[in-house]
Amino acid sequence: MSTANAQPADLDQRYGRSPRKGRRDRLTLIISAAMFAVVLVAWVVWAGLDGSKPMVEARDVAHTVIDDQTVRVDYEVSMPIGESATCAVQALNEDFAVVGWKIVDVPASDRFTQAFSDTVRTALPANTGLIFGCWLA
Repeated sequence: MSTANAQPADLDQRYGRSPRKGRRDRLTLIISAAMFAVVLVAWVVWAGLDGSKPMVEARDVAHTVIDDQTVRVDYEVSMPIGESATCAVQALNEDFAVVGWKIVDVPASDRFTQAFSDTVRTALPANTGLIFGCWLA
């Protein structure tokens, strides 16, 4: 039998197409889309509720290379009043490699934004100093 003379029913049977298979494919697609929607809504709710924690923001103000082993970093920390935080201050060389690192405790205050200046000792000559990040203690 040539394909030119083949009936549509013969082709459907040959390639596995049937009315039941079409309904099953549509049902699978609908269930998959519903599951995707449920996961998406759950993620949006979870991500939205996660943002309710108090935030700490740090901003670089200036840096001064004192000598080959020392960098002074001036920075500001903004955090909720009455909370304490911990910050990581770092010194980088011209290749952006970390050559000095210091963990600093930021005390609680009655002011939202506080200014600080810390000296970081370096293992190699540095060309910049900056605040890496802060988190609530």
